[in-house]
Amino acid sequence: MPQALASIHIATRGRGLHEFTRQAHDFVAASGLHQGLLTVFCRHTSASLIIQENADPSVQRDLERFFAKLVQDGDPAFEHDLEGPDDMPAHIRAALTQTSLGIPVGDGRLLLGTWQGLYLYEHRHRGHSREVVLHLLGD
Repeated sequence: MPQALASIHIATRGRGLHEFTRQAHDFVAASGLHQGLLTVFCRHTSASLIIQENADPSVQRDLERFFAKLVQDGDPAFEHDLEGPDDMPAHIRAALTQTSLGIPVGDGRLLLGTWQGLYLYEHRHRGHSREVVLHLLGD
């Protein structure tokens, strides 16, 4: 079965959502494959992937407020803080979200909903260079 593989690098500005829907669409279009399954994989333990609304930025702010309440930076219950008070909370946030997503492809395009976008969710306060692997299997 035909397949295509690529990595994209996302420079984050720190904690929050960083959309990469366009890069994924471009990868699928360049692959020449018309139907199949795109697997998206985040190669990090303190960042994750989500599919989320891409129209109203208040969704992103609300998500961040929710996670800030759920997993607080500097919580004394956490032992792991080698890289600062956001270290263990970043790992927990990644464990609660996803490191891999599957998106169907049809007619040579991602079959996302009207308001859905692909996001790398950076869980650390400082910016990082994150790698996301795209693997398309189809025909």
